[in-house]
Amino acid sequence: MNDMKKIGLTALAGSLVAFSANAAEMSVSGATLLTYTSEDTTETTGNPFGMKTNLAFTASGEVNGMTVSYYQASQDQFAGMSSARLSVDMGDMGTLAFDQGSGSGLATIDDKTPTAAEEIWDGLDTTTSGRVGTAGNTGVFNYINSFGGVTFNGAARKGSGTANADGASSASGEGTSWDFALTTDGSMLGIDGLALGVGYGEQEAGQQTITAGDNGDTTNLTGFVNYSIGPVTVGYQQSTEDTGGNGGVSQYSDRWGVAFNINENLSVSYGEAETEFANPSAAHVTEDVEGIAIAYTMGSMKIAGNQNEGSNMAGAAGANDKMTEIAVSFAF
Repeated sequence: MNDMKKIGLTALAGSLVAFSANAAEMSVSGATLLTYTSEDTTETTGNPFGMKTNLAFTASGEVNGMTVSYYQASQDQFAGMSSARLSVDMGDMGTLAFDQGSGSGLATIDDKTPTAAEEIWDGLDTTTSGRVGTAGNTGVFNYINSFGGVTFNGAARKGSGTANADGASSASGEGTSWDFALTTDGSMLGIDGLALGVGYGEQEAGQQTITAGDNGDTTNLTGFVNYSIGPVTVGYQQSTEDTGGNGGVSQYSDRWGVAFNINENLSVSYGEAETEFANPSAAHVTEDVEGIAIAYTMGSMKIAGNQNEGSNMAGAAGANDKMTEIAVSFAF
């Protein structure tokens, strides 16, 4: 079992710079995370200290009567992670965007179960089990609009989900994909405290070889419902991924969570998830994950901790993992 303990110190900077240029408003914000990580004796720790730094630029302005905005973030300069998004707000016609990693479509509801801090899969060896998102968040066109209290968030991608530079194209192989998420609250049903959503997506087989009778397309489906009454929020989500292609391993996931606000400063949560890996030529294996979290807020300071553990990770029998994290954050 991999027992990883991580202590983090987060300094979240709000808007650091704001100025106007060429009739466009631009702002810069940043965040940094300092960590101490201790792993079990079976792994090499080396230097246990690390730091994560975020820097985000946001610009927006009027173009031909529409609001055009651009967002670019360096999520971790040491890991080389970044994201960008170009959006055109067309008013009642909705918002059209090109997304390079900020979040679109079905992936925006991949896990909506309530938690006081991090999700129950955070920090474990495998974090994608039971979570859906056919088109992904990179290299996709994204359309968002609301109709009668229901928000539609759709994404579509041509070929590979790769962040291409201008004038470049990614390698072939993956097929075209699309997905969407529909979300609403309980107001349209007259039920206060209710939030629910569903989503669906498909990815074509692309260039992979398909044998007789084999469906090469991969389909994703998910639905969630959360209900809050007083200080308690309970939630349940079910997801399926029917994987196409030769020997594809489909996943069927159930997850639930409950969060309790003890007072205006302190909250706790607990959640579980089961994901069945349907091996086509071997016994099915079920991954079990559970996590507990606690958070205490004092003005702009927050202390949070969570412990997550799982068995049969990613459908590999006997592959277990455990993670404990404590984080202190300051917002300013």
